[in-house]
Amino acid sequence: MSTDPHAAPGRAVTRLAARQLRRPALIVAAVTAGMSALVVATYARTVGDAATAQALSLLAGNPAIRTLFGEPVALDTAGGFTVWRTGTVLAVLLTTWGALATTRVTRGEEETGRWDLLLAGRLTPAGVLSRHLAVFTAAMALTGILLAGALVGAGTPTRGALLHATGLALAGLLAVAAAACAAQVFPTRAGAAGASLAFLGVGLLARMIGDGVPALAWLRWLPPYGPLALTRPYRDDRWAPLLALAVTAAALACAALACAGRRDIRAGLLRPPAGRPPRRWLLGSVGAFAVRRVVRPLAGWSAGVGAYFLLIGLLADSLTGFLAQNPRFADLAAQAGFAGLGTVRGYAATLFALLAIPIGAFATARLAAFATAENTGRLTLLHAGPVTRARLLSAEVATTAAGAAALAAVAAVATWIGAAGIGGGLPLAAALAGAANVLPVALLGAAAATLALGLAPRAVGTIGMLPTAGGFLLKVTSDSVHAPAWVGGLSPFAHLALVPAHAPKWMAATVMLTAAVAVTGAGIWAYQRRDLRL
Repeated sequence: MSTDPHAAPGRAVTRLAARQLRRPALIVAAVTAGMSALVVATYARTVGDAATAQALSLLAGNPAIRTLFGEPVALDTAGGFTVWRTGTVLAVLLTTWGALATTRVTRGEEETGRWDLLLAGRLTPAGVLSRHLAVFTAAMALTGILLAGALVGAGTPTRGALLHATGLALAGLLAVAAAACAAQVFPTRAGAAGASLAFLGVGLLARMIGDGVPALAWLRWLPPYGPLALTRPYRDDRWAPLLALAVTAAALACAALACAGRRDIRAGLLRPPAGRPPRRWLLGSVGAFAVRRVVRPLAGWSAGVGAYFLLIGLLADSLTGFLAQNPRFADLAAQAGFAGLGTVRGYAATLFALLAIPIGAFATARLAAFATAENTGRLTLLHAGPVTRARLLSAEVATTAAGAAALAAVAAVATWIGAAGIGGGLPLAAALAGAANVLPVALLGAAAATLALGLAPRAVGTIGMLPTAGGFLLKVTSDSVHAPAWVGGLSPFAHLALVPAHAPKWMAATVMLTAAVAVTGAGIWAYQRRDLRL
């Protein structure tokens, strides 16, 4: 029998953390393993002949392909093709989930006051944090085990499968450790989540630039995505680059634990300056207050989206020229859900389809922040005043929709500037039309998040991303396995035209916008009927 007075409460905290994370962790693990197994299973059908293998061998020399999708390695094997096809996508999925989940169950729970009594007992903040980090480590390990088992079961070599699975698990764990550090530095969940996502965004850009520019290849050593490419699974099977991920994750975890013991409860190491003059701008009305709340996050999202699509524009000529000379690979890209890459307009239209995901994530994040503000009591005085809850949420939804439109415009202008810089021949009007074409899908995500805010406020993030990230994964998976047409038709992306290469599908856009308005209205109605702070 244990005599440690901290053992029983420590085990209770561990069980609580496991209960909070078990469902999303199992979903992420299932998607990771299932998507990889599907690509392996369909490899022989999609990339099975010598002509295709020869076309794929040319990929390594094209800087645009390397920048957008990573360095192609061992594409003549099912395992290598699967790593190239899904590796970056799954790494982004794991790291983003890990970072957001960490800030939610650590800084988010502390910010709302749910840790006050817990930390008033025998457990220290560092002890509670260490229990949560242990649960996240187990979740990432489970994902790696399931992924390795799926790849080996599908027939790929064991060494490459273990290397790839270990790399993804370590990348996810590094994101968790980075988010845990941010949760100690920033006093709010929104600040911690924003800093964590910025860290991941910089890492992704570093990987893209390092893969595309030989002189800057050293950038691929920057975590969390670059070292994954350096492992080269199923060809060289290098384990050394994973050491960089493991050491960085351990260092960040230790730093988070050290910082946890050096701050006050509900406070971060960074504190708002005391005695500053009041900032009364945009406080004159409910609508102005909603605009005030969205300005800073929109600036951050605009910087990230603009940088990415500027790079997309700069690569337009290189990628379209390559695909024009290799029509077989253009067919493979179409099977992967990237049709029309052979022309600048088609290339822009195809990449603009991906824009719905970050815009949907922005909208979901804003409504999740609204739910957090309600739970932490920051909206209590507003709710107690003459302002109705429906008006308050309507103003938030309206400014979020306006922010989504602004993000689309930023992406369009950035792509146009990049394409113009290399003489790509993409007019500004065409770029704006292509970006605006995906707004109905992004607004469906905002509508789903609004409905979740009214019915299940703790699931705003998950439900809000279903139409965008979930819809894209459904479309790509159904195309890869040649599922019945009605399966792919469930995804909003299946109803998007390749604008500006083709005319918009006005009827489909009208239906999606109508559905978004109806679902948003239902969410506002449900929100004003439920109790506060659920």
